[in-house]
Amino acid sequence: MKVLAAIGLIATVAASASAIYFFGGFFNVAALEPDNSITTWALVKVREASIAKRAPKTLPPGLDDAAVIEAGARAFATRGCVACHGAPGVDWAKFSEGMRPDAADLNEVAKTLSVAEIFWVIKNGINMTGMPSFARINVGDGEIWKIAAFVKKIPSVSPANYKAWTSAGNP
Repeated sequence: MKVLAAIGLIATVAASASAIYFFGGFFNVAALEPDNSITTWALVKVREASIAKRAPKTLPPGLDDAAVIEAGARAFATRGCVACHGAPGVDWAKFSEGMRPDAADLNEVAKTLSVAEIFWVIKNGINMTGMPSFARINVGDGEIWKIAAFVKKIPSVSPANYKAWTSAGNP
């Protein structure tokens, strides 16, 4: 019984200390300062688990089709993705360097996430990262799948191809 009382006391003290730390303003929310390693680790693990659990299990056909990837590149460019993430041969906008956490490096994303996981992120966004939900601005699933297909192929897209696909004369 004393062990349970001790565990209860420790839990109460920990909860109280956490409440004082977070609600007392001691946790620094400034984007100027990097998060501590524990916070970064926890947020990455929570994000990865959440995306993996919620990503669609079935994919639409044709995501490897060249026309789909080119349409995804055009949507990526017109929806403003380049501002934060850059694109093949295109640097991101300077303001994105002030974001915390940093905008995702899509070359790494393409290597680590499935196209279904990329789709889920684009559709739903990620809280407290600056990644918006495209579904909230009524972008349809078809367009989101095209963007996801393009993002998955980013490591193999040349700057010349990206420029050609996104030029004003390209339908």
